[in-house]
Amino acid sequence: MPRDNKTPLIQKIAKQAYAIFKSAANGDNNVVAEKQTELISLVTAVRAADLKIAPRKTKPSSVAAGLQTPPVTYMHICETEVFSMGVFLLGTGASIPLHDHPGMNGMLKVLYGKVSVRCFDKLEDNLTFSTVPPHFEPPLAPFQTASLRRSVLRSVAEYSENSGPCLLTPVRDNLHQIDAVEGPAAFLDILAPPYNPDDGRDCHYYKVLQTMAEGETDGKRNEEQQEEEKEKQEETWLLEVPQPEDFWCGGEPYPGPAVSI
Repeated sequence: MPRDNKTPLIQKIAKQAYAIFKSAANGDNNVVAEKQTELISLVTAVRAADLKIAPRKTKPSSVAAGLQTPPVTYMHICETEVFSMGVFLLGTGASIPLHDHPGMNGMLKVLYGKVSVRCFDKLEDNLTFSTVPPHFEPPLAPFQTASLRRSVLRSVAEYSENSGPCLLTPVRDNLHQIDAVEGPAAFLDILAPPYNPDDGRDCHYYKVLQTMAEGETDGKRNEEQQEEEKEKQEETWLLEVPQPEDFWCGGEPYPGPAVSI
C-alpha cells in the first residue's frame, strides 16, 4: 500500500479505528461494515519501521538490581473511551498466557518475528458441580467449580509481519494465548473498547484442563496434525486462575509518530 508522507500510517489506523468503533458503540452497523475492510488493509500494511521500532536481538534473561527482565513489555500509543492501541514486545520464548477480552473487539498485527496464537470461545458460564465432568486430572475441589468455563478451541495459527491481523470479537476467538516463536517478536494491539474493570472489562486468566481420558491417550498419538484438527472441533474446559507468577508486563516509551484523536 502506498505511503502518504504527510500523514503517518499509524495516525490513519487510529483515525479509522476510532470512526469504526465509535459507530459500533452507537449501533451504526452500516458504517462499521463499510470501514472495517479499510482498517484491516491499513493494519495489514503497518511495519515495525513505521513505528520506528527495530527488531530486538535475542537476549538471555538477565537480572538487574535484583529484578528479572520482564518477559513482555508494552509501548502505549493512545487510548480513548472507544479504543486503545499499543505495541507488545515478547522476548525469546515469552508467552502471554491464555486470557479474555470481555465484550471487546480486537486486532493483533505482528511487526517483527513470529507468534503462535491459540484462540478459544467460551460456551457458557455459571456452571454447577452436577454439570461438570468429574474426571479432571488432577481432580478439582468443589469450590473451584465457579471458576470453570466450558469452551471450544477455535484455531491455532502462526502470524508473521507478512500476515494479516488476527481478529477477535466479543463472541469469537475472544480468549487467546500468544507465544513467541523462534525468537523475539512484537505486535500492534488494538482493543475496542479498552479494558476497564469499572465497566466490567477486566482481564481474566485461564488454564486449559486435562481429563483423565485425554491423559491416558496422550502416549498413543502418532499423528499430531490429525489430533490437532480433532481437538479444534472438541469442547474443552478452562479454569479461571490468578495471573501466572512467571508472567508480568513491563513498560517502555513508544518511539514512533505521535497519534492524536
